[in-house]
Amino acid sequence: MADQLTKVFAALADPTRRDMVARLSIADATVNELAEPYEVSVQAVSKHLKVLEDSGLVTRTREAQRRPVHLEDNVFDLMTKWIERYQRQAEERYQRLDAVLETMDADEDSPTSDHRDTSRKGA
Repeated sequence: MADQLTKVFAALADPTRRDMVARLSIADATVNELAEPYEVSVQAVSKHLKVLEDSGLVTRTREAQRRPVHLEDNVFDLMTKWIERYQRQAEERYQRLDAVLETMDADEDSPTSDHRDTSRKGA
């Protein structure tokens, strides 16, 4: 699992590849269609697609003369599960901290607190 996640996150580290993924989330596209908005060669786009393909983010299919690139959503499930795991752990940690802070606040507000008003001593 970690090896695929490493490949996916490495593939998404490049802004051009992230943009291609965003565009492919709308619709499949050919290499030429994907290359249109960029000021790079079709070969450079093909190299980016190879990285995305090796990570499992995209696949290429054949439809007659077209070879559309398709975004694979199962990889996003893997990423989401990984992210949610650490999000849950962070949320649990913050909930424990909130509980400690509430206890501390309650202790300060209690009449038996060590923080009693000492301004009347000697009065």
